[in-house]
Amino acid sequence: MSTFVIVYFAFLIGASCLAAYMDRRSVFMPLFSLTLVSFVVGIVGGTSGLWFIAIAAGLLALAAGTSYAFREFLVAILPTNAAKELKTAPLTAAFGLFVMFTYAIAGFFAPWIAPHGETEVIASAFAPADENMLLGADQLGRDMFSRIVYGTRNSVGLALLATSAAFLLGASAGLYAAVRGGWMDQFLGRAADVIMSIPSLIFALLMLAIFGPKIIVIIIAVAIIFSPRVFRLVRSVAGNVVVMDYIEAAKLRGEKRGYLIRKEILPNSTAPLIAEFGLEFCFVFLLVAGLSFLGLGIQPPAADWGSMVRENATLISFGDITPLIPAAAIALLTVAVNFVVDWMLFRSSGLKE
Repeated sequence: MSTFVIVYFAFLIGASCLAAYMDRRSVFMPLFSLTLVSFVVGIVGGTSGLWFIAIAAGLLALAAGTSYAFREFLVAILPTNAAKELKTAPLTAAFGLFVMFTYAIAGFFAPWIAPHGETEVIASAFAPADENMLLGADQLGRDMFSRIVYGTRNSVGLALLATSAAFLLGASAGLYAAVRGGWMDQFLGRAADVIMSIPSLIFALLMLAIFGPKIIVIIIAVAIIFSPRVFRLVRSVAGNVVVMDYIEAAKLRGEKRGYLIRKEILPNSTAPLIAEFGLEFCFVFLLVAGLSFLGLGIQPPAADWGSMVRENATLISFGDITPLIPAAAIALLTVAVNFVVDWMLFRSSGLKE
């Protein structure tokens, strides 16, 4: 039995006993569960399995510590009301905010963060990592790390633009349908149902095949695909607000539809709409990445995470996980946004811990 195994189990058992002695059940149960799991993994996988668990637990602890520190930082710099809300936010939401903040910094300051240009060829094809290239080179000899940094701006930026277009179209139609009512409400609702019945990927591929893989075509296609989802939510939320007494009072004062939407309905529908924007961004982001992987998204030589996975997939056959890094960047941002959205939905639901 190696020294690592002895130290590993001694630490887990000692920490579990200490948590039990201090009557910290919320700490004892995860620690002792991890001890039992490690015992089974150690029998089946040996020392390598225990190393995997130790590394995974260390990364999880690092993420939790970073999330806690970032939450306390935001509490210290934000105004009192926002700080009070963030103080009660779970660590998962703080982790999501930290990831989104990191991506935003990488996107805005990509030319200063990336050591090389977006399209600059600096080595041979698939050159290994060295002191000049942190992740090696791609199929044309361009720095993978620099292209991943620039891909943050391109991939996330396009997804944000497309999501904003879809949300603007769907929210405007939903608010108008709720305020107008009658045949217009029915017409917009049936139109949304027809669009939602069309498979999103097939519709996007059809649009791009007809008009070409252009940025504006992608944005329009995404806006058409996802605006009905936004329409249905906004119509439902606004429909509950429209029947309130203060809306009737505003109508009796002679207020117009624009005033009712801007001053009465929107302020009382903000939380679910922001959460819906986050969810729609995740769907749009994955769709845009899928289109880029198929070669119909952002076109070369611009850096894009989906196309980077496709272009460098050959390396996986040789045991190189570099092509999985842009895929992991896509997955990490999607998970982070969902963490924040879950917290916002919890807050807007009125539930208390």
